[in-house]
Amino acid sequence: MTPDPSHSLELRHLRCFLAVADESNVTRAAARLGITQPAVSRTLAALEAALDVRLVDRSTHHLELTPEGRAFREKAAVAVAAFEDAVATTRTPRRPLRLGHAWSAAGAYTTPLLRRWRQEHPDVPLELLRIDDRTAGLTRGAVDVALLRGPVDAPDLVTRLLHREARVAALPSDGPLAGRPELVLADLCDQVIALNTVSGTTTLDLWPVAARPTRTLTVANTDDWLAAIAADRAVGVTSTATVALHPHPGVVYVPLVDTPDLPVVLAHRRGPGHPSVPDLIALALEVTGGLTWFVGCGPVGPLAQFPAPLTDPRLPHERLVPT
Repeated sequence: MTPDPSHSLELRHLRCFLAVADESNVTRAAARLGITQPAVSRTLAALEAALDVRLVDRSTHHLELTPEGRAFREKAAVAVAAFEDAVATTRTPRRPLRLGHAWSAAGAYTTPLLRRWRQEHPDVPLELLRIDDRTAGLTRGAVDVALLRGPVDAPDLVTRLLHREARVAALPSDGPLAGRPELVLADLCDQVIALNTVSGTTTLDLWPVAARPTRTLTVANTDDWLAAIAADRAVGVTSTATVALHPHPGVVYVPLVDTPDLPVVLAHRRGPGHPSVPDLIALALEVTGGLTWFVGCGPVGPLAQFPAPLTDPRLPHERLVPT
């Protein structure tokens, strides 16, 4: 009977592949793993040979994953995370629970959530990690659970609706629209729109086709987005959570009254995970009042179950935690 080459694979092969996938560079992957560049290349080649599939396209200046590599990345991340969870459980019950977010965390609920967790689960540290990608590091195993906004297009994730946030326009503080009490999308059509294409939720699809802005400025994270707006290079659209968690002296936020609210969900991977994930979900639902289950990116229950919001008169529609 011919031996199965995949039986020779070890955890180091998966870790090496994930490092290359994250860094898109053999040199940086080697530095991250603490091994030599030739060792990274050999390990990656051995993994591809065992799987009989090409995972990385080496024909470009920067390494890129093939379609097979992108699919395998999620599976490898889940496998490594499951192994780490199993080892951590046997060693200590105190492994931190990693909560990822790309921007604004849970908005106004962030501090109450973190404080309640510390009070009620003092034996499990909760680490809040900002990771600039669509799933805040969840699909690649960098976190155990993530706070995400907007549609979640990842079939291996289970999400739970926590609450919804109204949208606001982010404007230069000395701009002509900054003093308006409210705006509509049409007011921004002749502006340059700053779009965070890495972790943001705003696209030109937010506008009607016939009244869509024609000029955009692409940025890669929230800090660059704020800097571009403060410098009067663009305006932006975000949710009310940004107002509290990302104040900027050069940026003002004005309510947008004709845009749909943005759902905020708590997501985790299917299958085994950190044993405290269910406890975090329960606490987050209690803090925010969320009610509806989501599986993948499609709702099972109606969004209409969401309770009536508490509002701050300074920022219409923003839900705040009762005091």
